[in-house]
Amino acid sequence: MRVLVVNAGSATLKLRVIGPEDTVEAETDLDPWNGDDATDVFEELLGGVGPVDAIGHRVVHGGGDFTEPTPVTHDVLARITELTTLAPLHQQRAITAINAARRALPDLPHIACFDTAFHATMPPAACTYALPRAWREQWDLHRYGFHGLSHSWAARRAPEVANREDPRLRVVSCHLGAGASLCAILGGRSLDTTMGLTPLEGLVMATRSGSVDPGLVLWLLTHGRLDVRAVTDGLEREGGLAGLSGTSGDMREVLAARAIGDSDASLAFGVYIHRLRREIAAMSAALGGIDLLAFTGGVGEHSAPVRAATVDGLGFLGIELDAAANDATTGDAEISAAGSPARTVVVTSREDLEIARQVRALMA
Repeated sequence: MRVLVVNAGSATLKLRVIGPEDTVEAETDLDPWNGDDATDVFEELLGGVGPVDAIGHRVVHGGGDFTEPTPVTHDVLARITELTTLAPLHQQRAITAINAARRALPDLPHIACFDTAFHATMPPAACTYALPRAWREQWDLHRYGFHGLSHSWAARRAPEVANREDPRLRVVSCHLGAGASLCAILGGRSLDTTMGLTPLEGLVMATRSGSVDPGLVLWLLTHGRLDVRAVTDGLEREGGLAGLSGTSGDMREVLAARAIGDSDASLAFGVYIHRLRREIAAMSAALGGIDLLAFTGGVGEHSAPVRAATVDGLGFLGIELDAAANDATTGDAEISAAGSPARTVVVTSREDLEIARQVRALMA
């Protein structure tokens, strides 16, 4: 089965044709993508490689309705649209891409694969907010988690890289990119994660603040005299590394500014690493320990300084890096120091292969 994978991000559109042996037979990236209709892009890509059998779409938020890959119907698309308020940077982009792909390929099955689905296995203690029962029941307020397609791939790939096949392996997966989250994985299943009802909770990200005191938000609205739009923009688009450093929030820019002594960039890097270390320890506590730490995502895969600074504060968990291996890696690799009780690996994020796998399983 040949699967066209459609991955619509907050600013990019990535298309991959995945062949039967998980080879990438064709690819197109729109980076940046402003969310315009991309029907012609689908037609141009497939015009060079021939027909596909199904289309798999990455959708960030599935709410409580979608915990497995789901064929896209009118009703399914309507429900996905209703969830836009919970993932405003991503959901509408996914809907635009789905509509464009359906116009270009109207007679083929379109399958939605959800970033929230992997975390449906979290126990109630990990996913329940301490809110009034009436609120929780009326609006289904709980922690959904995100980056599930990436964490699911890491859950399978990281043990292979470390040669640590064990059905009870305790893995902390670090998806670090413009968005960032951690996942505590036991035996291939999500037990806890850092994102919550929306992708705003958790780690410091490129432009997102991550977790802040809810009282701070209330204070800004009532005493700071900011309106909801201003607070939303500050938390979603103007915070994070961008707000701290004065850069775009791209980690490469932060590191470059820090290297020449910029104090704002140094503070931004310090806050980012502090939160990351703290949450890795929290995920390890949820697992009762850690056997394997996996770095993935654009920053996790390509930034040796971020990996080194993170692990530098985690020796108490038995995690230690081989500095030379960390600096030299360019793909899937183990970077643990010899004798380190907990192993550390770098895993190339392959959401495309994870989506193709889910589509094939459903079609079968």
